Amino acid sequence: MSSLSKGLRKVQVTLKWDPSPIGAGAHDLDLVAATYTADAPHGTPAYLVHFASRSPDGTITLDRDSRTGQGFGADEVMTLELERLAAAYARVVVGVVIQQRNAEKSFSDIPNTGVRILDGPVELASDDLSGVPDASAATIAEFTRDDAGAWQLRPILRGFTADPAEFAGLMGAAPA
Repeated sequence: MSSLSKGLRKVQVTLKWDPSPIGAGAHDLDLVAATYTADAPHGTPAYLVHFASRSPDGTITLDRDSRTGQGFGADEVMTLELERLAAAYARVVVGVVIQQRNAEKSFSDIPNTGVRILDGPVELASDDLSGVPDASAATIAEFTRDDAGAWQLRPILRGFTADPAEFAGLMGAAPA
């Protein structure tokens, strides 16, 4: 039996946090998306999207990037045009990583973190990352294609103690 649902077509992932106190090193958090092919859905991603990059076909873009958390509303915004992804791609994992420039930081060190996943004006999921207080990186969502080719969301919060380069290799691994 086929479904009438077309699945998710275009979503936005937003990230916010409060800036560090005056005189302290800036809190710099980054959204990261890893795309996986149907024949290799875990492990090494086919490509990553993060600050200063976008997907090769323009379907995943980082529309806003903050290094400080200053400003109103979302500090980082990533758009995923899932309906435009080539059929070879079956999984996209989105995560948040803390840049470790000035000192080792975890999510418990950064006030008022928040992620939201939106389908237009509709909020599909949100989290404040308090479930992974000792982590320096976390996966927040997994988008997968079903058998009919429709994209589905599975919110997942998995914390990691890893720098950005390590996190890129770990974020898509199958849970142990």
